[in-house]
Amino acid sequence: MTFSTHAGSLQNQIENACVQLQNRSAVDGLWNRRLDLWTSDPSVQEKISQRLGWLSALDTVEPQVARLRACAASIREDGFSDIVLLGMGGSSLAPEVLRAVIGVTPGYPRFTVLDSVDPDAVRAAMSRPESTLFVMASKSGSTIEPNVLLAEGLRRLASAGIAEPGSRVIAITDPDTALHRRALDEKFRDLFINPPDIGGRFSALSLFGLVPAAMMGIDVDTLITPARAMIDACRAEDPRVNPGFALGAFMAAAALAGRDKVTLAVPATLEPFGLWVEQLVAESTGKEGKGVVPIAGESTAVITREDRAIVRITLGDESSDVTAADNIPVMTLNMPDAHALGAEFFRWEAATAAAGLLLEINPFDEPNVAQAKAATRTLLDTYTTAHRLPLPEPDAAIDGVRLTLSDAARQVLTLEGPLAFLKLLQPGDYCGVLAYLPSEDSVFDPILRNFRTAVAAKSGCATMLGYGPRYLHSTGQLHKGGPNTGLFVIVTADPAEDLPIPGEPFSFAVLEQAQAAGDFDSLARANRRVLLIHAPDRAPGRLQRIFDALI
Repeated sequence: MTFSTHAGSLQNQIENACVQLQNRSAVDGLWNRRLDLWTSDPSVQEKISQRLGWLSALDTVEPQVARLRACAASIREDGFSDIVLLGMGGSSLAPEVLRAVIGVTPGYPRFTVLDSVDPDAVRAAMSRPESTLFVMASKSGSTIEPNVLLAEGLRRLASAGIAEPGSRVIAITDPDTALHRRALDEKFRDLFINPPDIGGRFSALSLFGLVPAAMMGIDVDTLITPARAMIDACRAEDPRVNPGFALGAFMAAAALAGRDKVTLAVPATLEPFGLWVEQLVAESTGKEGKGVVPIAGESTAVITREDRAIVRITLGDESSDVTAADNIPVMTLNMPDAHALGAEFFRWEAATAAAGLLLEINPFDEPNVAQAKAATRTLLDTYTTAHRLPLPEPDAAIDGVRLTLSDAARQVLTLEGPLAFLKLLQPGDYCGVLAYLPSEDSVFDPILRNFRTAVAAKSGCATMLGYGPRYLHSTGQLHKGGPNTGLFVIVTADPAEDLPIPGEPFSFAVLEQAQAAGDFDSLARANRRVLLIHAPDRAPGRLQRIFDALI
């Protein structure tokens, strides 16, 4: 878990950031929960005081390790073929990283993270209800996506002849939430109560991350032991040798110097880790027109742009083949094995707290996330009465595909139209490809990745690829609250077959389309440059032709 830094053109800026942290006694201040590190506003300090429980998350988990193991063993003994975790954002991304990087131990049930409301994705994840256990993971207990997914899961359990569907559900939530009460009322199989002072994106080392880990057959002690070592290392008062604060100083110095596209260069095995880093960094720092723009999963082999800094992570003998010009700052983090993810979770959490101090923002709130939620709710309310979504009028329709520009984009492309959208990319910009389509084993994933690669190759700009509604709980805060340097391509397509939501007047496809349109509206209101693409079906060739025309 060692690290090293090639400062490149940022030698002075990184040193100054470390000096600033040292002068503010930031390390001591964090561990003593000194709230004035981030703000002098008493009302904001009060809110921050309710979000620092991640510093002692393991103190809550460790006394329950035996219970976690017993829970996992009983699931295995009862012969479940599948565990499907229903969650969004911080409640789902750490389990997904652990599943994808470490994997499920042979002999344990197949583990799926369902953080999509796409009808095709829902059907695929819930195809074996008679032998499926559902894990409902929600900090607030009120997030719309896991709630509608649970409604469908319970319907399928009942249809499969399960007399007590609640016996096939385990809940992870905060105390006194609606989900907490429901788990008791409906006699869920088990209930795990997490401390309420741990924010979702900082919850990887809490019950939200480690209960699912145990269910995968991962020995949680192999995550906790390196995490404890990292926690001790992050108490070092000198930020230069403190693995968390050194990373925070690196990211903040880069962002303040215009190198805000902090790019993860990792071996293929670790690529899923980028999902979690994206959420933590983007949602924590992307506000007040500032922010670190985390770039993960990019295929660019040689990085030369002046808006880049690189965090390279090695895994044993594995490393990324990304190379960089000598003036580009590179910080290298060394992981001895995959279980060192436990340490990395804490390193990045501490780094994000330190970066927030240096960027002079509150890294523990997400002020713009509610905008897209409110826009979605307005659209769904309209649908409930009018039985149709009030979607924006397209600027063009090509091959049956509707192309709609935000005002900020339309004002510049008056003569050229939406197919010229990518011409708006300028040095220092980034492009976010945001798809409301199935992500797992999907024919669309390689098409979207190739489009992302083509955009990067043509423009030289950094790129992101996110799946909705997952990204709304992740990079969505940065898109709306961070620097106005993003171009966003939102992609939707009607499924061949919809799926009703039990107890709701709208379906999964309507919810998905409302979320895409709601985010388009929120981005447009934030004066962002956006192109909304809506295809009438899921013929891969149709979207491919539109992407080819855009490039």
